[in-house]
Amino acid sequence: MKISKKLCLLGVTAAMTLGVLAGCGSGSGGNSAKDDKVLNIWGMGEEVKQLSKMTDKFTDETGIEVKIQSIPWSNAHDKLLTAVASKSGPDVLQMGTTWMPEFQKAGALADMSKYIEKYDNLKAENFYHGSVETTKFDDKYYGIPWAAETRVLFYRTDVLEKVGYKEAPKTWEELEDAAKKLAARGDDKYGINVDSKEQTLGFMFARQNGSPLLEDGKPVFNQKPFVDAVSYLNDFIQKGYSPKEDLGLDVSQTFSGDDAMVPMFISGPWMAKTVKDTVKDVEGKWAIATLPKKENNTSSMGGSNLTIFEYSKKKDDAAKFIEFMARPENQLEWMKLTDALPTALKAWEDESLKSDPVYSVFNEQLQNSEPMPLIPEFEEIAQNYLKHFEQIYLGGADVQKEMDAFNQESEATLNK
Repeated sequence: MKISKKLCLLGVTAAMTLGVLAGCGSGSGGNSAKDDKVLNIWGMGEEVKQLSKMTDKFTDETGIEVKIQSIPWSNAHDKLLTAVASKSGPDVLQMGTTWMPEFQKAGALADMSKYIEKYDNLKAENFYHGSVETTKFDDKYYGIPWAAETRVLFYRTDVLEKVGYKEAPKTWEELEDAAKKLAARGDDKYGINVDSKEQTLGFMFARQNGSPLLEDGKPVFNQKPFVDAVSYLNDFIQKGYSPKEDLGLDVSQTFSGDDAMVPMFISGPWMAKTVKDTVKDVEGKWAIATLPKKENNTSSMGGSNLTIFEYSKKKDDAAKFIEFMARPENQLEWMKLTDALPTALKAWEDESLKSDPVYSVFNEQLQNSEPMPLIPEFEEIAQNYLKHFEQIYLGGADVQKEMDAFNQESEATLNK
């Protein structure tokens, strides 16, 4: 699932939403006697509807009945805020990694440290380091990694080979050189898409250029490593190597044909399925690669965790369910149902993943991926970055001046 979706503001009243929550929560609020004996699960997006295909096995094993509620991402944030305010919600809650800091700070998530000590499958060493980092606050663990997401380079192997690249670009210099040569093919031809609406892209490249993003809790977005990374991305657009504005075309159009309009782009695991399903006649003509390197090639770690709602009366049963879902064999089953990448390292030892050229690259990149700063304010900061980047690539503003302003505004956000 995509973790870069913009968090929506609380736009509905608690009274309106409480009526929806009353029948599915585990706290007070009008639950029936039957519901009081059922473990309530809240998950995000359509894929969670597939979970019912796995819960019968859990019920057979434990005797615990499960009720699943699928919540659209578009109103999930509102619903979660209302659940926290009313102290009435689920027992197990799927939590996007970018939302963890906000809801942990709000007291919505239970400390799972004692369950991690109890169940071997929940121990931190079983999962990607970057995924574990999204669950940890003040040396306590408030969730278990469930689905992983990272960014890699998608590219047309045949088109790049025509400009001298038999393999994907491995460095920033090679990426720029390949993009330049691809853009030189003619009108309406580009090298790579620099997604100006992707809020993690600038921060990800800044990290690759040595920026810590934050030092002692203070932003360093106006210092050289960050500024130079923004300039690097902006150059692709200004030099015509990347489209300046949204072309209004999807990947089925830009990535297709013998001479693809945009032969390289950076995206996540969901796009692999999109390419396979929607781009015509590219089988055997495309691949993915780990991101090109500057000082490092660290990518962004996203995805979701399974958490226990602080106000649940069935925390022990909730932990049993999370332990069940964290087992490598069950993570593999979940991947088959939804295409969600496993977070359990042992799951990646399965031959179906080890031998797959797409999954094996995602596995390699996941081992070198870190989450965005785990602070409640990061979503607001990231959205503000996009506004400043627009002033740069579209408005021609000076990069340093825009980053000075962005850094000052970020300091104000963090000091609220």
